[in-house]
Amino acid sequence: MDGKTGDTGADFTLADAVLLARRAHEGQLDKGGKPYIAHPLRVMAAVDGDAAKMAAVLHDVIEDTEVSAVDLRHAGCPERVVVAVVALSKEPREPLESSMARAAADPIALVVKRADIADNRSEVRLGQLDPATQVRLRAKYERSLDLLERFAADYAHS
Repeated sequence: MDGKTGDTGADFTLADAVLLARRAHEGQLDKGGKPYIAHPLRVMAAVDGDAAKMAAVLHDVIEDTEVSAVDLRHAGCPERVVVAVVALSKEPREPLESSMARAAADPIALVVKRADIADNRSEVRLGQLDPATQVRLRAKYERSLDLLERFAADYAHS
């Protein structure tokens, strides 16, 4: 981490979030063999506002790297962003329903998760994969989006 401390996040910028994500995902490849960081960067580009962009570029660091929520806080990441990233982070063996419900309950996480699923479902990304994997992932992402939108609608009406 960069040594910044504090819980306000006032000094933590979008550039800091991008750098943190780049370092965390360094050496990781996506299912198509391309540098993984391209995915969080595309998700970041698909959302508006600094907090959502920070959450988007960091959305997989807790789930897929050694970075923890404590590390994000220690780096000076705004608490609102940390909360969203935690909401976006699926636990090992966690049911899909549970992770989608948590993401849908947080306004920033909901926007980021929609952009995440859209990027994951893109034909450019899926087209790099073998046909069986494409079918499996299309079904997974369709189910994820259906659950996310159902939970989001439930929260909107409560």
